[in-house]
Amino acid sequence: MDPDLGAMLLADARLPTGGHAHSAGLEPALAAGIGPAEVPDYLRARLRSVALVDASAAVLTLRAAGEQHVRLDEIHDALLARTPTEPVRAASALLGRGLVRLAERWWPDHPAVAALDAIGPAPQRPVALGVVAAAMGMDAARVARACLYEDSQTVAAAALKLLPVDPVDTARWVWESSAVIGESVEIATAVTCPAELPAVTAPLAEHWALQHENRTRRIFVA
Repeated sequence: MDPDLGAMLLADARLPTGGHAHSAGLEPALAAGIGPAEVPDYLRARLRSVALVDASAAVLTLRAAGEQHVRLDEIHDALLARTPTEPVRAASALLGRGLVRLAERWWPDHPAVAALDAIGPAPQRPVALGVVAAAMGMDAARVARACLYEDSQTVAAAALKLLPVDPVDTARWVWESSAVIGESVEIATAVTCPAELPAVTAPLAEHWALQHENRTRRIFVA
C-alpha cells in the first residue's frame, strides 16, 4: 500500500473507527466557559500536550511493530501513566477498538496486530494507530503528522456542530496550526523509548472531561 494514501486514510474522519462521536474535548471545554474566539488557542494547546503524547506513543508503537518479537505492553502502560483521567482513557479505548476492528479485518496475520491481543480488545488509540500505520508501511513522521492532524480536525469538525462558525474559518484554524504540528512531529519522532514519552497534560481539560462524563445532555462522547 502507498504509505501516503495510508496517512490520508488514517487522518480521514470518514474512516469507520468512531471518530465522528468525539470532539477532542471541545464540547466539555465550551460547557466550562471557553468562548468561540478561544477555540484556535484550545486546538493548538492540545497539539502541544495531549496530541503530542498520543503522536509520540504512535511513533513508538510503529517502531516496535517492526521488531522481531513485537511487545506493545510497555508502551501502552507508559501511555496510560500519562493519561490520568478515566473518561479520557475510556474515549481513547473506544477509538482504539475501532482501529483494532480495522486491523483485524485488513491484516489478520500481521505480527503487530496479533500483539494487540496481549493488551486487550480496546487498547488506547495511539497504540492501535501505530500498529495500523506499521501495517500500511508508514514511517514515523507520517504517523505522527496523521495523529496530530486528525486531532486538530476533530476539534474543527466538532466546532461546526457546537458553535455558529463558518466552515471556512475552522479550516483556517487547522491551516494556521501547521507550524505547531511541525514542531510536535519533530518532538514525537525524536522519542526512542517509553521512558522518553512526553509527560505533558492539560489539567483543565482533564477536569472538564470528568464533568462531561456526568452530563445527561451532550452531543459527543468526549
